[in-house]
Amino acid sequence: MALRVVLSLVVLAGMGCATTPVAKSAAEEDALARVAAVHGGAGPWAVAGYRMGEYALGALGLRAGSFDLEVIHHSPSQVQYACVADGAAAATGASLGKLNLTRLDAAETVTTFRNRATGKSLTLRPAASFVERFRDVPREQLAVRGREVLTLPDAEVFEVVTGS
Repeated sequence: MALRVVLSLVVLAGMGCATTPVAKSAAEEDALARVAAVHGGAGPWAVAGYRMGEYALGALGLRAGSFDLEVIHHSPSQVQYACVADGAAAATGASLGKLNLTRLDAAETVTTFRNRATGKSLTLRPAASFVERFRDVPREQLAVRGREVLTLPDAEVFEVVTGS
């Protein structure tokens, strides 16, 4: 009986059913590294901005680094809300120096992505459930919670305000 249990565990381990942590995908690790390179860390709000930027690039038919992209981020002058702009920059390659990234003070947090060549634009905002769930995350939890945001469905991270 003991031999059968041991053999079963060996078979399960070989099938990837062992109880060791599952390795994160290279794409997830790359995304978190890109956010951290721009922002200094990969907390939930910066990762949300990254997710929004990736979505916008696809919707606007642009590639990261495109000079045709314009990003305008509106938010209160508070760290977690402004972090979204850094995440968007990490995903899209937009920057202050290229004059295609702007952050403006506003009461509401929204980010507009515009394809300058076509005029098509998309405005996104953090989903209400995201704001409630990730508001004021303690510093020691930022990395873990940022990784969590990376795996959530789009609708739990952001919502489309307008698109043209």
